[in-house]
Amino acid sequence: MSVAAVREYLKQYGLEDRVIETEESSATVELAAKAVGTEPARIAKSMSFLVDGKPIIILLAGDVKTDNSKYKHTFHKKAAMIHPEQLPELVGHPMGGVCPFAVREDVTVYLDESLKRFDVVYPAAGSGSSAVRLTIPELELSSRSAGWVDVSKPIAAPAE
Repeated sequence: MSVAAVREYLKQYGLEDRVIETEESSATVELAAKAVGTEPARIAKSMSFLVDGKPIIILLAGDVKTDNSKYKHTFHKKAAMIHPEQLPELVGHPMGGVCPFAVREDVTVYLDESLKRFDVVYPAAGSGSSAVRLTIPELELSSRSAGWVDVSKPIAAPAE
């Protein structure tokens, strides 16, 4: 898949004009935040796992990590990330461009509670130099998510 496929996919929601292509890499949270001009926490990073042999994507806020015990409680399995070389085949996008849009049919998408604190977030858009600016309701709709999950570690309070 590609940015063009994501843009075409987002057309059905009237969101194709929200895709941002950058000269800089957006393959990591920090690079993506710099490329689109936002704080790292607003980058909706896509984490790809296998559950019972089927791929899932969980979008989390850029400043959190997956909590293994919460993941196991939610999915009744130990977290098993998809190997980067398998992403295009199993999910439909390469590492750095994994997003919930224009994915393979058997991919299930979930949104992590850590995203709910923002009005606008920036998931990838099919390549390591792209993103898409979406409100949370737009992300819920366009990602076709199976629902909200809570699989992230609590956000650490800033040191005083």
